[in-house]
Amino acid sequence: MSRIRLLSSRLANQIAAGEVVERPASVVKEVLENSLDAGATRIDIDVEAGGAKLIRIRDNGTGIPAEDMELALARHATSKIASLEDLECVGSLGFRGEALASIGSVSRLTLTSNANEHGSEGNSAVCEGREMEVQRKPAPHPRGTTVEVRDLFFNTPARRKFLRTEKTEFNHLEEVVKRLALSRFDVAFTLRHNGRVVHNLKAASAQAEYQRRVAAICGPVFMEQAIAVESGVPPYRLSGWVGLPTFSRSQADLQYFFVNGRVIRDRLVAHAIKQAYRDVLYHGRHPAFVLYLDLDPAQVDVNVHPTKHEVRFRDGRAVHNFIFSSLHRALADVRPGQEPVREPAAEQFLAAGDGMAIDTATGEIRSQGALAWGAPGAGGPSAAGRAFAASTGTASQVAGQLQGYSRLHGLPAAQSPEEVPPLGYALAQLKGVYILAENALGLVLVDMHAAHERITYERLKTARDESGIRSQPLLVPQAVAVSQREVQVALEHSALFQRLGLSVEEGGEESLVIRQIPVVLRDSNVEQLLRDVLADLIEFGSSERIEAHMDEILSTMACHGSVRANRRLTVPEMNALLRDMEETERSGQCNHGRPTWIQLGLDELDSLFLRGR
Repeated sequence: MSRIRLLSSRLANQIAAGEVVERPASVVKEVLENSLDAGATRIDIDVEAGGAKLIRIRDNGTGIPAEDMELALARHATSKIASLEDLECVGSLGFRGEALASIGSVSRLTLTSNANEHGSEGNSAVCEGREMEVQRKPAPHPRGTTVEVRDLFFNTPARRKFLRTEKTEFNHLEEVVKRLALSRFDVAFTLRHNGRVVHNLKAASAQAEYQRRVAAICGPVFMEQAIAVESGVPPYRLSGWVGLPTFSRSQADLQYFFVNGRVIRDRLVAHAIKQAYRDVLYHGRHPAFVLYLDLDPAQVDVNVHPTKHEVRFRDGRAVHNFIFSSLHRALADVRPGQEPVREPAAEQFLAAGDGMAIDTATGEIRSQGALAWGAPGAGGPSAAGRAFAASTGTASQVAGQLQGYSRLHGLPAAQSPEEVPPLGYALAQLKGVYILAENALGLVLVDMHAAHERITYERLKTARDESGIRSQPLLVPQAVAVSQREVQVALEHSALFQRLGLSVEEGGEESLVIRQIPVVLRDSNVEQLLRDVLADLIEFGSSERIEAHMDEILSTMACHGSVRANRRLTVPEMNALLRDMEETERSGQCNHGRPTWIQLGLDELDSLFLRGR
């Protein structure tokens, strides 16, 4: 080992640049954040060759005073924090004071600025990868700042070789601009590449203008297929837009989450959103969203990563639960007609039925309820049905809650378009698979099995939740070898396990004993489920794995208990299904995330037949 020595200023800056400046997009991110912190309301970005040749960013912010120009290019020099207390409640996007110094050490950087509200007498400072000896000289400039970065990595050829193609680098750079444009609707952004205007986003101040910007960045189809989210439970507030489950993506490429205006990537947040979509998203697909979480800056630590992409919440469990519950409620209300969220009365569920009836003599589930199947063999006994009946109480208790269905004789024709229900009235059945209905907009096509599957599934969950989870003791308690940390977590969350019908006790310093399990999970790998739940609790502070596993079983029961293809329905039965869809949460998708219905407007039908041409 050689002697310990201080690093030269140049080498220290280049090491710091390795953390901050990965590619041209990194430069744009750091400089744009400085512009926004300076109060800019308009920012122009010009780049050439994907940013490797030139990046020029000009803003109309407060500017840099002449006497501070040298400091602006020095390491660890900033106007945004002055004490440890400031660092614990950071309200600005940038605060480390490394960006310009790091960028200047690996490029030819020119900083020009004017802090005078009147006049155009500015100053400039130049740095070309050398020691940070900045010479200031007068330069005309309106109020604001221009940062010009040329020949990125010109003095570090090895790092320049790692840059991708011009198109790839520009795509990364453009994504940075999109994120910051979504974070600040009140700021106008213009992005040009090789002289061509790519984005020209005007400042927005009203909801309609916000939506136009989101549509310009995320695509108009996203806004057409998104629902607005607005939820507040002090000290948290969540707002923005989430895509309908049917507007899912093959990649996680349309996901924007902001915390106090800062775009972040966070595993806890990602887990909460994934859990909210669990019941409605097709397997292997990813949700699309633009969401904003606001909370006290003191409740979030943004100083955990050099590029500030990651944060740490003071109370991660509370944040996770708030995000999950807010999105879970919003997605649950996605139904035909987009009716407001309301708490249905218990008798509403009882009168509507659940598509299933429980035989009081055998405890078997038979297809009946909402559609009152009268044909022979329409749903028979099943082991799953008997297990569910046992898990939610005695068969007579559950059957006593189910009542007849009153909608089987059709519905009167509406007198005006306003009176037509969202899914309209049934016209016919196609190939024993689809229901054709007419509503105020035109033609509605319904996949009757997918729709009834969702209705049955939601009613089974409601019955379970209202009757509670029934457990059974194990004849031979099951010992599970775990770590000391997992034993501690299990004891801390014993009430959670008990609520879910799982009795877990300490068996030793590194052992747990499962003594009781929910009846519906008797054929499941409960040991592995317990391990997965403990892993979730350690990482996220909460877990829905047990409920998710129960829901999978209920989903299978609903699938087998729902109307099958080629089953002929009467018009009253079809209308009954349409009305239940309008009242059932998440009825836009079946249990597997497939759409249950589509709308064809009159304009679409007219275009098919070339009407009006």
